[in-house]
Amino acid sequence: MAPRCLPSLLVFYLCFCRNRADFYVFDDKIGLGRRFDGIGGLSGGGATTRLLVNYAEPYRSQILDYLFKVDFGASLHILKVEIGGDAQTTDGTEASHMHYEGDENYFRGYEWWLMKEAKKRNPDITFIGLPWAFPGWIGGGESTPYHYPSITASYVVSWIIGAKQFHDLDISYVGIWNEKDFDAKYIKILRETLDRVGLTDVGIIAADGNWDISTAMMLDPSLYGAVEIIGVHYPGTKTVQEALWTQKTLWSSEDYSTFNDDVGGGCWARILNQNYINGRMTSTISWNLVASYYQDLSFGRDGLMTAEQPWSGNYVVESPIWITAHTTQFAQPGWRYLQTVGNFTHGGSYVALTDGKGNLTVIIETMSHDHSVCIRPVLPAYNISAQNATFRLKGSFAEITELQMWYSKFDYANSKSTLFKKLPPIKVTEGFFTLSIGVDEVYTLTSVTTGQKGTYPDPPSSTPFPKSYYDDFDVRNPSFDEAPYFADQTGVFEYFQNLTDPGPHVFTLRQIITQQPIAWATDSDHTISIIGDYSWANLTVSCDVLIETANPGGAFVAARVSRGGESVRKAMGVFFFVMANGTYKVTNDIGGKRVLAEGLSGTKAGVWYTLSLTVKGQFAFGMLNGRVLWKDAVVLNPKNGWAAIGTHSFEFGQFDNFKAVVE
Repeated sequence: MAPRCLPSLLVFYLCFCRNRADFYVFDDKIGLGRRFDGIGGLSGGGATTRLLVNYAEPYRSQILDYLFKVDFGASLHILKVEIGGDAQTTDGTEASHMHYEGDENYFRGYEWWLMKEAKKRNPDITFIGLPWAFPGWIGGGESTPYHYPSITASYVVSWIIGAKQFHDLDISYVGIWNEKDFDAKYIKILRETLDRVGLTDVGIIAADGNWDISTAMMLDPSLYGAVEIIGVHYPGTKTVQEALWTQKTLWSSEDYSTFNDDVGGGCWARILNQNYINGRMTSTISWNLVASYYQDLSFGRDGLMTAEQPWSGNYVVESPIWITAHTTQFAQPGWRYLQTVGNFTHGGSYVALTDGKGNLTVIIETMSHDHSVCIRPVLPAYNISAQNATFRLKGSFAEITELQMWYSKFDYANSKSTLFKKLPPIKVTEGFFTLSIGVDEVYTLTSVTTGQKGTYPDPPSSTPFPKSYYDDFDVRNPSFDEAPYFADQTGVFEYFQNLTDPGPHVFTLRQIITQQPIAWATDSDHTISIIGDYSWANLTVSCDVLIETANPGGAFVAARVSRGGESVRKAMGVFFFVMANGTYKVTNDIGGKRVLAEGLSGTKAGVWYTLSLTVKGQFAFGMLNGRVLWKDAVVLNPKNGWAAIGTHSFEFGQFDNFKAVVE
């Protein structure tokens, strides 16, 4: 039966409009949906925030404000970080708090710093820790952390305790092992270990992969009790029935992984709405937080924004920041989704949330662009057309007379998108309003009045990495162990004070991993840290090196390094090794299979040597202590790449007075 129209000209008009527009109701009295748990970003997996710490002020603080400051930019509710495991985990390695058994240091790396900076800007932010890799000692020589589950659980719990004891950081959730098969016994032991030390309020997210753990939880009551949240990665906005049957909280605990141009921003808009509509996932966490690593590593510029040039101070606030703001600035963790969420008749989607106190926020997206460029998940193009939508507010919202309106419009063809623009409020008349919705648009309609589009003056212009760079490692930031701009790809290179050497090498950079870690991605058999500009072709790289291991100890400098990240084992370039057994080898690949030159060097452990490598055009030569050791090596490929230093194996090795000069 058609609804009765009251004898009012205005209401008659509204009833007439309802016949010409699609009709949607927002009503909290018919019941509410799931609890909204927030939107987050992920620092790690791995070393994706590596370059951020090297930004000078005020630019570093500005970047952090765009990410975390409440009602300013992305205003993130959640920060998930990698629990460093000394191994390659996508774009580099992150240092463990326990390199070896009995070693504890809760100041290594930059994740502690990042969490503290996030907390300054949002005291209510939620922190999550997740291991991607583990130090080798954890497995006792095995390639899994589950071989000695009690040791692994104690290791992870020590990180949580250290976060509180040394940094006053409360970790709310912890994961298992990123995107690896879960072990039910380990999960239960981890829960028991947390409870035993009084961390009963720290929840376990599992298993940060697919939905398989849902079935296992239904068959194992102890596992069911141990897991608080089912977290999946890149679900394509879909869930499975088994996960819903558990009645557990469901999260997309890693998502997006897309180039952060406007196409990526559109992809992100669809994910944020449809993860709940299609999958009932109440939190979505972006990998990654900020693209602050060398762009030519894996998944370059996949962050919510880009900050990859600390030497220039340049950064770019990308569209995903403002798409995030459409939700995060107007709905907070603890709000509830309404039952009335879904898809528009002519394409696009809407979600509505309430704080239970009469506030309402509605987020609308009508993304039509072909998002097959989204790396994970691949979302199909949608057939969307412009449409009029009439909304009725009922229940606690019936008295609302206007809603604030924020608007974004993607213009893919002309690169003239409108992002997070405040429009005049939309009037609500007797509970009704009509909105004309276009294609590739995002709207936030809200009773919340505190949102803003934060701005800073434009950062400095983008410039290439300096063509002449030198570091003697004497001047260091006490907050970080890493030397500026060096990005460890296998192994961990830390500042070191050599108290036994009264000479010129008191302060050095030292590779300190001596045992193959339990890896997530494939490490090289040689440790390596890259630096510079991937476009470098003709250059000289020099460095003082100290081989600390007699057999089979060695160290190298390199130029034109072609690969890092998950492909580091396949890196090509020019690698100049000197060995403790008195030999040298020059190879075209990091694995040492393509030999360009080799012979006697007279080098041995415990003595400092100066290595110099020059590559120009198709030829290369190398010097040892200022004397030409080899020359006229033919280098046909690669044509360009990073500079690097490293050790022959997982062994102690020191480096000093690094210099790279590009012609």
